[in-house]
Amino acid sequence: MRHIRSIYVFCCIVMSACGWASKLPEERELTTNCSNMSLRKVPVDLTPTTTTLDLSYNLLSQLQSSDFHSVSELKVLILCHNRIQELDIKTFEFNKELRYLDLSYNRLKIVTWYSLAGLRHLDLSFNDFDTMPISEETGNMSHLEILGLSGAKIQKSDFQKIAHLHLNTVFLGLRTLSHYEEGSLPILNTTKLHIVLPMNTNFWVLLRDGIKTSKILEMTNVDGKSQFASYETQQNLILENAKTSILLLNKVDLLWDDLLLIFQFVWHTSVEYFHIQNVTFGGKVYLDHNSFNYSNTVMRAIKLEHVHYRVFYIPQERVYLLFTKMGIENLTISDAQMPHMVFPTCPSKFQYLNFANNILTDDLFKRSIHLPHLKTLILKGNKLETLSLVSCFANNTSLKHLDLSQNLLQHENDENCWWPETLITVNLSSNKFADSVFRCLPQSIQILDLNNNKIQTVPKEMIHLKSLRELNLAFNFLTDLPGCSHFRRLSILNIEMNLILSPSLDFFQSCQEVKTLNAGRNPFRCTCELRDFIQLEKYSEGMMVGWSDSYICEYPLSLKGTQLKDVHLPELSCNTALLIVTIVVVMLILGMAATFCCLHFDLPWYLRMLHQWTQTWHRVRKATQGQLKRNVQFHVFISYSERDSAWVKHELIPNLEKEDGSVLICLHEGNFDPGNSITENIINHTEKSYKIILVLSPDFVQSEWYRYELDFTHHSLCHENSNYIILILLEPIPLYCIPTRYPKLKALMEKKAYLEWPKDRRKCRLFWANLRAAIHVNLVETRETSELQTFIELNEESQGSAISLIRTDCL
Repeated sequence: MRHIRSIYVFCCIVMSACGWASKLPEERELTTNCSNMSLRKVPVDLTPTTTTLDLSYNLLSQLQSSDFHSVSELKVLILCHNRIQELDIKTFEFNKELRYLDLSYNRLKIVTWYSLAGLRHLDLSFNDFDTMPISEETGNMSHLEILGLSGAKIQKSDFQKIAHLHLNTVFLGLRTLSHYEEGSLPILNTTKLHIVLPMNTNFWVLLRDGIKTSKILEMTNVDGKSQFASYETQQNLILENAKTSILLLNKVDLLWDDLLLIFQFVWHTSVEYFHIQNVTFGGKVYLDHNSFNYSNTVMRAIKLEHVHYRVFYIPQERVYLLFTKMGIENLTISDAQMPHMVFPTCPSKFQYLNFANNILTDDLFKRSIHLPHLKTLILKGNKLETLSLVSCFANNTSLKHLDLSQNLLQHENDENCWWPETLITVNLSSNKFADSVFRCLPQSIQILDLNNNKIQTVPKEMIHLKSLRELNLAFNFLTDLPGCSHFRRLSILNIEMNLILSPSLDFFQSCQEVKTLNAGRNPFRCTCELRDFIQLEKYSEGMMVGWSDSYICEYPLSLKGTQLKDVHLPELSCNTALLIVTIVVVMLILGMAATFCCLHFDLPWYLRMLHQWTQTWHRVRKATQGQLKRNVQFHVFISYSERDSAWVKHELIPNLEKEDGSVLICLHEGNFDPGNSITENIINHTEKSYKIILVLSPDFVQSEWYRYELDFTHHSLCHENSNYIILILLEPIPLYCIPTRYPKLKALMEKKAYLEWPKDRRKCRLFWANLRAAIHVNLVETRETSELQTFIELNEESQGSAISLIRTDCL
C-alpha cells in the first residue's frame, strides 16, 4: 500500500539516465524515474543535479555507501517495493539536502542509524522488523514530520525515544503483530495516527489506546476476529484522557453485534466525527438495540459509506432507528442499498442528512417526519418519483440545500407543491422532468440545477423566481435561450448541449443581468438570426464559457464545423431596415447625380450619341458583301440646303476629309455632270457613294431643289437598308414641317434615329467620332473587289461569244 507521499510537480520534460525526467529551470529541479526497470543495483550514471530519484518496484537487495555520492543535491529518494534487507542510514550522509526517504515494502530487518538532520519524511512501514526500528538517532531528527514504522512487537520503550518529537503523522504499516504493550501508542506525540492492521489482531486494545493518542485516528483492516469487550461494559465505559475527535475505520468486516459494540464504545469518547467506509456486516442479532445508551456523548456526525450486507436476521427498522434516534447533527448512509428509513415520532436534531446512492422510494415521505432543524438533505441516486411529495416533506423543515439528482422524479400539472421559504439551492438534475417542473419550484430559490432532463421550453406561465441567480439547463431539449422575465436577477446560465439553432431577441432584451453564459455544443444555424448572439461575446468580455471551441456551426452545410467567431455576418445584409434605408439613400444619391449630370453636362445627349455610336459599329460589323459589290467611288454623298452650306464647308467637310484623302466626299456643286439631268446625277452619285448624309434643317425640307434628293433618299429608306442613310439634324425640325409623303423620314425623326449637331463645342469630338464610324469603309479593297467581279463577268461573256461563233462555223 502506497501511503502519504509528498508530490513534486515539475514542468519541462528531459531525458535522464534511467528514463523520463521533469525539470523546472527556475529552481533547477530534476526528477529521474528509474522505477519498474528490474534494477539490481543503483545506476552509476545518475545526473549529478538530480533532486528527485524514483527507484521503486525494482530488485534492489542492498545499498552501497557510494551509490548516492554523485547526487549531492538529492531531496527526494523513493526505494519502496524492493528487496532490501539491511540499511545503513549513513549511506545518505553526503545527501545533506535529503528531505524525503521512502523504504516501505521491503524486507528490512536491521537498520543502522545515522542522524539525518534535515529529513522530514521517513517511511519504514511494511518491513520485517522484529521491533520498532527506533533509536536515539531517530529522536535527533528534529525536523521529522511524517514517520512510517513497522514491527512485530510494539513496546513503550521504543516510542519513548521519539516522544519529544512533534510529529504530524505516524503511520504503522504492520505485516504482523505478535505483541502489543498496552499504553504504548499514547506515548507518541502526533496529530494523526494511521494503523494498518494485519489479520487476527486485537483491534480493541489498539482502538482504545489510539483514541488516547492523536486528534485524528484512522484504522484499516478491522475484521471480526478482534476481541471485543462485552456490550454491558461498553454501555457504561467512559474513556479518560481521550484525544481523538475524528475517527475513520476503513475496510471493516464485522458481525452486526460487533459493529454495534464499536458504536457504543465510541459514543462515550471524545470522537465528534465517526466515519466508516467499505464496511461489510451481517449475522444473527443477539444484542438488544433498545438498551443503547445515547447519553454522555459529544458525537456530531456519523458517516457510513459503501456498505455491503451478508445474510443476517434483523428487522431493518431497528437498524434505521438506531441511527435516527442518536440525536446528532449530521448523518450519512450512502451506497448502502438502503430501501427505507424510519425516523422517530418526536422531533429530531438532524441538520444534515445524506442518503445518496441507495434505493429509497416515495414511501420515505408517506409517514410524518419531524425534522424542524434540517438544513441540508441529499437524496441523489435513489428511486424517488414524485416531486410534490418531497415538497410536502420539506415544508416542515428549515431546509436550505436539497439534492434530488439521479432519481426518477416527475411532476404533473395538477399536483400542488409547498416549499419552505428558506430553500435556496435545489439540484434536480438527471431526472424525468418536463416543462411542468417550473410550476413546482420554491420561490426563494437562488441556485437551480435542471440539467439532463426532458425540458423543451421554459413556460411563460410559471412561478416568478425573483431570487434565482444561477440556472443550469444543460443536456435538455430546448430550442431557444430562455427569457429572464420570470427571474430578473439571473447572473449565471448554463444551456449547453441543447437543440438551440439561433437565440431569439427575448433573451438579449430580458437577460441584462446575465454575466456568465454557457451555450456551447448546440447545433447553431449560422445565419443572420445568430448575428446578435455572436456580437454578444465581442462586447461582453469573456461572458461566454467555452468560447470559441464549443461554439460551432451545424447549419448551413457550407459552414458546418466553422467556429462562430470565424463567421462573418455583415450588418447591412442582416438588418432589413438598414438595407432598405441604404438602398433608398443610394438611389437618391444616384438620382441626384444623374439630375446634376443631365442639367450640367447634358448627359442624355451623350448617352444618345453613345447609343448611336454603338449601333453604328454593330451595323458596320454586320455589313454583307452584297452592300460592297456596288462600284463605290465615294465614302459619302452629302445633301444639304444652300443656307446650310457654310456649316457643311467649314465644319462637316474639314472634319471628314483628311490630308491623305482617305475620306472621299461627293457634293452636287463639284461632282454633278452638267450634261445629265438632276435626277440622273442624284441616282448616279448616290449609287457611287457608300453612305448618304442628309443635313436636316427647316430650310432643307422646304427647299424645292433638294426635294429631288430627298425623294430619292426617301425611296432608298423604303426599299433598301436604312443603314445606307445618315441623318444629321443641324437644327430642330418640328414634325409637322416634314411633308406627309415622307413617312419613313418622319418615323426616323420620331425615334430620334439621327445625329444631332451639339451646340456645346465640347461635345463635338463625340459627334465626329460617331459620324466617322458610320461611314467607315476601305474603298481601295472595295474597288479591287468590284473590278475583279467586272473582269470575271466580261471574261464569261467573251467565252460565251467565242463558243457561239465556233458553233456557227461548224454549221
